[in-house]
Amino acid sequence: MPSYYNKSDFMRFLIEKCHFDNKKTKWACYWVERFEQLFPEWEQDREHAIEAYGDLLCKKKSDIVVNWALQSVRVFMMYLDIGQNKENPSIDQNETDLKGETGKATLTNSSIATITLQAPIPPSSSLPTQTQLSDTNAAWNSYSAQRMQQVREVIRLKHRSLRTEKAYLAWTHRFLNFVWSKKLVQEAKGKKGDYIITADHLRAFLSYLALEAHVSAATQEQALNALLVLFRTILHVDIEGLSSVLRAKKRKRLPVVLSRNEVAALLASLRQPYRLMACLMYGCGLRLEECLSLRVKDIDFDHDSIEVRSGKGGKDRLTVLPEVLKGDLRAYLAELRQAWEQARRRDLPGVFLPEALARKYPSLSKEWSWYWLFSARSPCANTRTGEIGYWHVHPSVIQKKIKEAILQAGITKMASAHTLRHSFATHLLEDGYDIRTIQELLGHSNVQTTMIYTHVAIKNRRGVCSPLEHLQGGTLSGQRSSLRR
Repeated sequence: MPSYYNKSDFMRFLIEKCHFDNKKTKWACYWVERFEQLFPEWEQDREHAIEAYGDLLCKKKSDIVVNWALQSVRVFMMYLDIGQNKENPSIDQNETDLKGETGKATLTNSSIATITLQAPIPPSSSLPTQTQLSDTNAAWNSYSAQRMQQVREVIRLKHRSLRTEKAYLAWTHRFLNFVWSKKLVQEAKGKKGDYIITADHLRAFLSYLALEAHVSAATQEQALNALLVLFRTILHVDIEGLSSVLRAKKRKRLPVVLSRNEVAALLASLRQPYRLMACLMYGCGLRLEECLSLRVKDIDFDHDSIEVRSGKGGKDRLTVLPEVLKGDLRAYLAELRQAWEQARRRDLPGVFLPEALARKYPSLSKEWSWYWLFSARSPCANTRTGEIGYWHVHPSVIQKKIKEAILQAGITKMASAHTLRHSFATHLLEDGYDIRTIQELLGHSNVQTTMIYTHVAIKNRRGVCSPLEHLQGGTLSGQRSSLRR
């Protein structure tokens, strides 16, 4: 075993952090020790070593045993990455071996995270002063702010949405705070104000999210996608192969779907214009942001269609416009036209336009066809450009109204605004429409995504008779009588 491995510390980590029982703890240590014996040089290429270990075990062990052994090794990697063995007394000798003639430690990229965490505590005479600590924190804050700005520039260069920019920057900030608080990073030699961040730090952060933060698989996947921008574009660090990362388990969940009576009760509990928004989401299969982003020009009464611009993934599509909504839409547009004309008389700012249209056509933002179908009451400033204009209604407004309507209608399901889109697809499937048509209306790239609604459609359950129905009538009734007695 390597000199920094301490079995008792690892067992305590498994029991306290991973909540393993004694039996699981002993088996985890056994598989880790087997891994260390078979691959003593695993640190040079940990991904290849884990894959080779799995291939070797597959020849003699069952899939369940192999999965458990590999999971134990991944937990061990995470244990090393997040530095749980800080108090290992044998590290003094390990660090002495790493020192060169000048007395400075020469570290490889694969061992930075481990050695930085396990460095022995210096004597009090060599402890850094408050001024030195302040300078170190200021240097790291400057480095972190510079990396955040670079990530922001890359995201805007790729024309990602504002919501994506906020999410990616939040994960980048959280990752940088993690590696700094855990003391995983060290300053680059000969480059003041520059720090070394490696793929091991990303592995440690993702393992931390799965084990300690207990995030879902989707959240961990979002964190990885956000940090790919930092590692691949900014730091130019190769992170291919993350088999040693402890990943959150993906769960297959069915979408929440309302019955037709529940949808009717929900819509009846809303007042205008929120009822019209909910009707569009249910009647056209729109996402919340797609509904709120509609403009006057997107409504086509002649062809009974609605044009969805820049939907999820930046894709455009056409969806159906229900005949029963035409009267309400025309009445709503008449009132909206009056509000728009009043705004023009008062010379209020126009609406925000996508990308560079405002610069190319300066007067386009004040035209009727580009007016928001559900405009906000007051103007706001664009966080990217500082421009003043009108945005659509904030998503939280309609989300709150729908939540109140769900409670008022007495619906006990965990429903939300997006549930209306799920109900649209499921009810179309129950009415006999083919899956490809529903896929086009929803804007799914893969039909497999649309197939999830076949699991919740009532049509698939019709005609299925439970075996309980075939029991003799007297048997079940006799059991009920005996229970009463």
